Amino acid sequence: MTKKIKSAELVSEFVGVFRCPLCKSSMRVVDFKSLICSKNHTFDFAKQGYINLMTHPSNSHYKKELFEARHKIIMESNLYTSMHETIAKVIKEYMDASLNPFMVADLGCGEGSHLQKSLDECMIPAMTGVGLDISKEGIVMAAKRYDNQIWLVGDLAKSPLADQSFHVVLNILSPSNYKEFKRILVEDGLVIKVVPRPNYLKELREVLFDNNEKKVYKNDQIVSLFKKHLHLLDVFNLCYTKNLKKAELKNLVQMTPLAWSADKARIDAFINRDSAAITVDLDILVGANKA
Repeated sequence: MTKKIKSAELVSEFVGVFRCPLCKSSMRVVDFKSLICSKNHTFDFAKQGYINLMTHPSNSHYKKELFEARHKIIMESNLYTSMHETIAKVIKEYMDASLNPFMVADLGCGEGSHLQKSLDECMIPAMTGVGLDISKEGIVMAAKRYDNQIWLVGDLAKSPLADQSFHVVLNILSPSNYKEFKRILVEDGLVIKVVPRPNYLKELREVLFDNNEKKVYKNDQIVSLFKKHLHLLDVFNLCYTKNLKKAELKNLVQMTPLAWSADKARIDAFINRDSAAITVDLDILVGANKA
């Protein structure tokens, strides 16, 4: 079976979670080829196994190299394994695992590895993931690698997802749109948002930047905005260091936008080390969608 048909079959199974990004009407899969709304707006499945639901050209700055590097860091270095385990623990603790279907949306999913790893940790049979990102490069990569989830190129502000159709929204190191999160979530559904804390990747920032603004993260405003929109159930702080080898350090630099404005000599000095301890310092915010 081709990736295109497999993707179309999966979408047709869960077609109720979609709405047209142009007119907000319901959608159906036609001939395992297109997703068409009741007003005949048509979006075709791509051969790689994803669907592009963008209504305007995307201006994502994220390139293929960034997503390749990010995939390698997530899947090969285990830098984020504790985060995936915590996300899975939270889902199992706060949600009814017998829900069928059990829908999870990762909004701003990049190349899909965080969603895939988190769902693998959950091991809930009826769980299906939908990954959405504005970057086509990221979604193409996700669809090529993980064909058991649904992958969408789409704009969170003009979301192609239906009201009250998801049990969990993941938002991992990515911008939020709480209005949309709350709209697509069932009542008492969960938002799990991962935000950096002050020491996140501090070794990289200390090498790349002189000024303190880029050196230090502050997440107070993000946390207070989260609490304004959702009922805060829990906050998990993950802080640990992991030793990365030379090849992994290069991937780390390539996967982060931090390096975009940094001096090349500083980047070279960082990635030419044999190894380095890297700090992961994250808050995992858990919020419930209350009326």
